[in-house]
Amino acid sequence: MELISSLQNQKIKDLVTLETKSRERRMRGIFAVEGRREIERALASGFQAVGIFCTNESKVPQNTDCPVYEVTDKVYTKIAYREGTEGIIAVMKEKNTAPEDLSLTANSLILVLESVEKPGNLGAVLRTADAAGVDAVFICDPLTDLYNPNLIRASLGAIFSVPTVCCTSQEAFSVIKSAGIRILTAQLQDSELYYDTDMTCGTALVFGTEDKGLTDFWRERSDAKIRIPMAGMMDSLNVSVSAAILCFEAVRQRNIISE
Repeated sequence: MELISSLQNQKIKDLVTLETKSRERRMRGIFAVEGRREIERALASGFQAVGIFCTNESKVPQNTDCPVYEVTDKVYTKIAYREGTEGIIAVMKEKNTAPEDLSLTANSLILVLESVEKPGNLGAVLRTADAAGVDAVFICDPLTDLYNPNLIRASLGAIFSVPTVCCTSQEAFSVIKSAGIRILTAQLQDSELYYDTDMTCGTALVFGTEDKGLTDFWRERSDAKIRIPMAGMMDSLNVSVSAAILCFEAVRQRNIISE
């Protein structure tokens, strides 16, 4: 195992660039994952590590077949993206899943997010998707990349466990309708209360941005429009909160049917 003690080491410079530049991640098809929990979840989901940087070899997950570099505390402070990550960062290969590769059924529960910009919001939605057993998440016309370190951190590794694809709205719509799944758009206008809407069948819950809402593409193609009642001055919730409310309403309804 190679020991790296210099901040000027080229591998360290490359790793910092990978963490901070989305263009570099896309061009090289690799990304950084910080923290043993997140790394183990990525490996368990079939992602391949191509290099690991750690402060102690004992931190490396077993059966990891890739180069391992031990770094000094000073070097790790340079490459660390957050605190409390147990002194380990892995470089992983991307997995590019196409919409048509997803195994959807007529009873699938799906999330569709249109033009999400904030990595933290997307990461929080993915945590909800994992907890609710969502079958797939479509990120349509994204404004952030899936392997942004802030997204991985906010998702606690759910980005690896939940089938997630980036695509156009048209591609997502085509796959969803081909599977016979009903489309419900979250919006204030011309909508019914979410708990009065049947979600026991195949359901795709579609969310837009907080400032602009959904585009006409999804509004015009929805099978039903639903809303969360708002009793205060605000007329909307954070997209991750809205997704959690609607996802677990679908889970509640389906659990009642199964009982």
